[in-house]
Amino acid sequence: MGFGWTLDPRPPLNLMSNYNAPFEIHVHGEVLLSPDTKYEQLQEALKPLWQYAGARSLADGAASAYEEEPGIKFDAQEHVLRMCWTVRGDEDFRQSLDEMCMSLNELAEQGAAIEVTFYDAEFDDEEDESDSESRDDFVMLFVGPTPAAIMQVQRDLLVQDVVNMMERHFDGSELGGVVTEIDKLFTQRFDALVNSLEIGKPPRGPGGPGNGHGGNGGGRRPRHLH
Repeated sequence: MGFGWTLDPRPPLNLMSNYNAPFEIHVHGEVLLSPDTKYEQLQEALKPLWQYAGARSLADGAASAYEEEPGIKFDAQEHVLRMCWTVRGDEDFRQSLDEMCMSLNELAEQGAAIEVTFYDAEFDDEEDESDSESRDDFVMLFVGPTPAAIMQVQRDLLVQDVVNMMERHFDGSELGGVVTEIDKLFTQRFDALVNSLEIGKPPRGPGGPGNGHGGNGGGRRPRHLH
């Protein structure tokens, strides 16, 4: 038997197993890329994603598991990577995300946040009458050309979250001191980073800067609709 792709009727290994995958994993975000970024560079940077999906190229793997989602798009004129893409998989997908972020750091023009949601494929809010909870999880990832750029987008997201919550009780004009204190915290963190010359990975779960809600608190996270 030949070894050409068109001669082998079997789907890639990951595609054969993804029907029984425990999670539907949604990756969502926009990354402004350097103006000189080529498609081939982006394809290589995103290889951990499309390869995990069982594809043989970015073009082959850019489509989402859901037709209504745009998938992975590269706007060459605006130099923007847009992702609204779902793949079926397991916890091992986190390794692919780590590899993708490291590669995108080298292509990013400025800091950006990428939301990743793990939906429990076997859990149904409406039909599940047992006491079991879903295994949903939410992770906020950050990419950027420098640690300062990554911390800036973390800071902006945290300020937005805190102000939105506190505006339920206070006027926005009263929150300047809160924002100042948040800026102090990030300044201290950046100074410590520079002094140690170590780039730390943002912690997962509640308490991490800019992180989303881990686990199932507050119900299942809604899908992005377009």
